[in-house]
Amino acid sequence: MHMVIAGGHGKIARRLTRLLSARGDHVTGLIRNPDHADDLRADGAEPVVCDLEHASVDEVAGHLGGADAALFAAGAGPGSGAARKQTVDRNAAILLADAAERAGTRRFLVISAMGVDSPPPPGTDPVFAAYLKAKGEADADIASRPGLDWTILRPGMLADDPGSGRVTLAEHTDRGQVPRDDVAAVLAALLHEPRTAGRILELISGSTPVEEAVRAVTGG
Repeated sequence: MHMVIAGGHGKIARRLTRLLSARGDHVTGLIRNPDHADDLRADGAEPVVCDLEHASVDEVAGHLGGADAALFAAGAGPGSGAARKQTVDRNAAILLADAAERAGTRRFLVISAMGVDSPPPPGTDPVFAAYLKAKGEADADIASRPGLDWTILRPGMLADDPGSGRVTLAEHTDRGQVPRDDVAAVLAALLHEPRTAGRILELISGSTPVEEAVRAVTGG
């Protein structure tokens, strides 16, 4: 399978790239900073420099040509202001979805976040509130597209602890942490499970092996 990852230098994206390349999948990583290209090559990906804040739909669709799947793993990141939450976390996700439809890349995965469907509680940091709003609007846009076989994954609080390979995956979970290793493992399993299309799933650490957890949400 050929997968294109937007935000290819992200912590989850790089873990996923190593998993996919190890099992023989081909990964193209879209990156904004050309200095990150060697890192992606070391992970087993083909780096492509593409700034999603300024690229056209046609440009991004060209990078998706021939791909079996796309993943939106980009984000404005810590230290960015509210404006970039809109231009990256919202607009770039919608741009990638537009490009996927144009390129005929139906399988479309998104790394989102918990709590994006509800207004943030009073006192929430304004930039974090802008992030939640941007992610929620992007999710709603992507979930409205019949032209994509989309799956939206909403992990809990991300951790850099080694993954356990055991998770809780469901439409709704309690709040909790999850190692980035396990998020990547779940994404790799979702990629090859078309019956998860059209699902919004929450993810935290748990007791169920990843492959079993993915089968369970499909009813298999």
